[in-house]
Amino acid sequence: MRKTWAALIAAALTAAPLAAVPLTATPAAALDNGLALTPPMGWNDWNAFGCDVSEQLVEQTADKIASNGLQAAGYRQVNIDDCWMTKTRDADGRLVPDPAKFPHGITGVAAYLHAKGLKLGIYESAGTLTCAGYPGSLGHEQQDANSFAAWGVDYLKYDNCYNQGVPAKQRYQAMGDALARTGRPIVYSLCDWGEEDVTGWGASVGNLWRTTGDIDASYGRMLYIFQQNLKAASVARPGAWNDPDMLEVGNGMTPTEDRTEFSLWAEMAAPLIAGTDLRSASADTLAVYGNREVIAVDQDRLGKQGTPVSMAGGLDVLAKPLADGSVAVTLFNENSAPAVISTTASAIGLHTAKAYTLRDLWAHTTTESAGTISATVPGHGTVMYRVAPTSRPGQHAPSVVLNTVVPSWSAGTSGTVTSTFTNNGVQAARDVRLAVEAPAGWTVTPLTGTRFAQVPSGHQAIAAFRVTAPAALPAPITRVTVTGTASVHGPGGAQAVTAPDPVELSTPVKAPLRTFSDTTAAFGAQDGRLAIDGAGADLWYDTDQYSAIYQPGAEHDGSTTVVKLTAQAATSEWAKAGIMVRNDITKPGSSPGYLILAEAPGKGYVLQWDSTGSGRLDSNSAPSNQGSGTAVYPSWLKLVRSGSAYTGYFSTDGTTWTQVGTATLPGVTATQDVGVFTTSHSEGTSGEADFTALTQS
Repeated sequence: MRKTWAALIAAALTAAPLAAVPLTATPAAALDNGLALTPPMGWNDWNAFGCDVSEQLVEQTADKIASNGLQAAGYRQVNIDDCWMTKTRDADGRLVPDPAKFPHGITGVAAYLHAKGLKLGIYESAGTLTCAGYPGSLGHEQQDANSFAAWGVDYLKYDNCYNQGVPAKQRYQAMGDALARTGRPIVYSLCDWGEEDVTGWGASVGNLWRTTGDIDASYGRMLYIFQQNLKAASVARPGAWNDPDMLEVGNGMTPTEDRTEFSLWAEMAAPLIAGTDLRSASADTLAVYGNREVIAVDQDRLGKQGTPVSMAGGLDVLAKPLADGSVAVTLFNENSAPAVISTTASAIGLHTAKAYTLRDLWAHTTTESAGTISATVPGHGTVMYRVAPTSRPGQHAPSVVLNTVVPSWSAGTSGTVTSTFTNNGVQAARDVRLAVEAPAGWTVTPLTGTRFAQVPSGHQAIAAFRVTAPAALPAPITRVTVTGTASVHGPGGAQAVTAPDPVELSTPVKAPLRTFSDTTAAFGAQDGRLAIDGAGADLWYDTDQYSAIYQPGAEHDGSTTVVKLTAQAATSEWAKAGIMVRNDITKPGSSPGYLILAEAPGKGYVLQWDSTGSGRLDSNSAPSNQGSGTAVYPSWLKLVRSGSAYTGYFSTDGTTWTQVGTATLPGVTATQDVGVFTTSHSEGTSGEADFTALTQS
């Protein structure tokens, strides 16, 4: 459950502070209620809908799960999150389902789901209120457990807001005991955000427990949660699971990142709880959720969580023993550029054999290796194998790896691309042909031989190519893919292997404009168009990470700055792009005279400024955690300075202007830096903002 700012503030005022406790790996005595012997699979409404939950939404989602193949793939839980009840209990102290949202009550929804062979989950909090401010169960555990059982609930997600400082184990045990006394089998999910050493006692109280705070639909947050969840691998077992939170597949990450999250959660034997709108999910999203080969790894009856074999330089190898003696191996590239990731059969715990089969769980192909397990893995991507020993080599095509190294390009320049083919199979690969494919307008010229009659086991074939980019680019920042290809023959038939490399080219920013970034960024300027592809955790209080194209000293008393924001990546609802002024844009966190007029995809338009001269943004034109209007692209932004006072406006047509806010800044110099900026509001995740018609007078 996402904790709203109101909930966090109230919890801070009413609860004793809890010290952060490192995750432990000390197994606790098992609850042994016979439930969740494999990780739960299903759906929860919160990530996609928040408080907009209803009987209709739940039943429509159940219909989709039953009809689109997900139920057949193992998804059974349909879980209602916060905001399902009225704000007060009834005269007898019982929870009351909101009659407008659930006209047939929770009992009616449960009956609907059960008739389809699905199970119902409900939400509550181990505090006086839920995170959204509805009645909590602290002090009402048995009464509420009795209601859940009477309604036909099969699963309880029990949150941690407004906990009054009562020790977590005490609060969660109280509800666990109450559920047991009802006599109804109810899977018990502890959502205490990984606090108070829950991994040390969670298995004795519940069936699964959150190991971290909330996830969101960003690669950076997903990566952090994955890394934290790994630490408690040894405590996972049938009926007791580490829970890294609901899946964000389909909610805004890239397709590659979606597959990665699903692969990692399966490798970690995590609950597979979809957090997107399954009623409108794309075919690609459903294909991720419905990948039965990956699901089989998650649901393996041995119940082991995958553990790291190696994690050097963000190139991660995880291994998960499976009940049939095979091992699920996930090769995960945390970085943005493609990389070869390798391990061996012995390193993942398999005994010596004549050969090993590598079943690619996403490509749905099987190859054969002499013992090396390797792949070229795209940035933020995964390759997932099911590896097993075989005593009959030669039944499948050899396991081969193609690695293409590309240089940096700019418009009209050439570079050498090197393509390396490695045969990890037991037998020789024959008639190997290497090539490079580039977009239209590019030229590719071989510099070496590209055809190899035979590449023995354990050997490589290498070819080089000169690749030239076109002189004119279609945009200030242009993204293309240069792909190495290999065709090969051998035991098991012909193979075609590709190694795509994403390439980002830009037209350089020229004087009088300059660029600055204290995070990862690319900049481009072309024919009056400006583009910034940048990351950045945020711009607010102590966090000050951004990328900017600016003109030094161009802001002055009487200045008017106007820009058209044509597009902005929705890396977060609070991603920001727009106009920035500052005494010195190259000094984040310290330079005063700091103000931004920005658009945020999920919040609209904001004026934010430094009201104290500390060099940190601390004031917002709209109420806390809000903006003005609704984000529209393109939009025009206008900032007017009068002395040390600034007024910001936005327009959706370039003609009619709406005031966003005004601010007076201390410490303003006579002339300031001014320009356009972006921050993705998701550390480690880049997003592009495109601008035109920047004028300053």
